[in-house]
Amino acid sequence: MKTRGKLIDFAIDVFLFCFSILMILPLVFLVSNAFKTPEEIVAWPPRIIPTDPTLENFRSVLADTPLPMWIFNSVAFSTLSMVAIVMTSAIAGYVLAKFPFRSLNIIFILILATAIVPFEVYMIPLYFQAQALGVLNSLWGLLLGYLVMSFGIFLIRQNVMHSIPDELLEAARIDGAGEFWIFWKIVLPLLRGALGALAVLAFFQAWTSFAWPMIVTTTRDSYTIEVGLALFQTGFTVDLGRLSAASAAVLVPSITLFVILRRNFVQGVASTGMKE
Repeated sequence: MKTRGKLIDFAIDVFLFCFSILMILPLVFLVSNAFKTPEEIVAWPPRIIPTDPTLENFRSVLADTPLPMWIFNSVAFSTLSMVAIVMTSAIAGYVLAKFPFRSLNIIFILILATAIVPFEVYMIPLYFQAQALGVLNSLWGLLLGYLVMSFGIFLIRQNVMHSIPDELLEAARIDGAGEFWIFWKIVLPLLRGALGALAVLAFFQAWTSFAWPMIVTTTRDSYTIEVGLALFQTGFTVDLGRLSAASAAVLVPSITLFVILRRNFVQGVASTGMKE
């Protein structure tokens, strides 16, 4: 039985290894194509390591497009959206979990109900609001649709309910602590793992958003990187070399953030799964 179990574990490991290779292969070719000449990109069979590596694709992208500005717009948009979502989710999740008002249950149900409404449904009314406020083609216009995340409120509420005992909060109140002090000094430190996971999710939600930045920004300098990358594709051709070079450069900020917050992300998701 032990031998059979080891064989099954070995087969599972081999399958997962092959599956992970298949998943990571497009990313490897993306980075590889960024250093290839146009002839080598379309050559068959494709090669992972370029025979004649070149930086011409990167030089062309930086000379012909405002790529650094697009990356800056995306980083600023994603970072501010992440901060706003973490703050609103932490405050709303704590209030909904620990304050004993019946009306809060109704509000929580309404918040959950908004999660099933696609963003595209209220995107156009939101665009007219941005137009009325005069924030089109600006960072504030981008942020208008990414300040609150219903799933983030749900995630924090569940973590507060299961990881912060009422007795701890009552003891702090008896000692004379105010609600803001309790929230800042007790609640937030205990939610570090969940907030880290939410920060990663919120950052990548804004970083990969396309539809909203596409309609709220119309000038070349106000594009985010997702909208800017779409310019490399026309109705008939795709500039694979420059598109690969721009995409490879875009990977740096997102991978850096994930590496920094990966421990909190794994802890937050794992703890949420166990308590659900």
